[in-house]
Amino acid sequence: MSLPDSATTTHSEEETFELARALAQRFRGKEVVLLSGELGAGKTIFAKGIAAGLGMKSCALVCSPSFTIMNIYEARFPIYHFDLYRLEKSADILDLGWEDYLDRGVVVVEWGERIPFALEAIRVHINKGRGDERIIGVSMPRQ
Repeated sequence: MSLPDSATTTHSEEETFELARALAQRFRGKEVVLLSGELGAGKTIFAKGIAAGLGMKSCALVCSPSFTIMNIYEARFPIYHFDLYRLEKSADILDLGWEDYLDRGVVVVEWGERIPFALEAIRVHINKGRGDERIIGVSMPRQ
């Protein structure tokens, strides 16, 4: 992974949520956000923060779509939330047709590092620290 444009250390789920909320408030509706990090790192908390930043009324409804693969949420822009955890083969990921949602709203992908092709996206990598501490690297796409 390349070096992030910025790295932030958060000390609670609330701070991780707020970091994502602040980032998403600047979105224009066609962003792709690829979330990576080990199990329990906070990818879903970050997705909830994105939903809040986009004005979703009840971001408590945001949950990891590990079994359904995709959830759709209504906010200022539609949010297409994918989770690739259960998909290990590139062919399975390509067969999802998730790229059909690009440019139709904000696409958030947990386990985004599994996407088998280059994609202009905001890349967020979350590393666990001690306790609730998280080191969050954010790389913006090159314009």
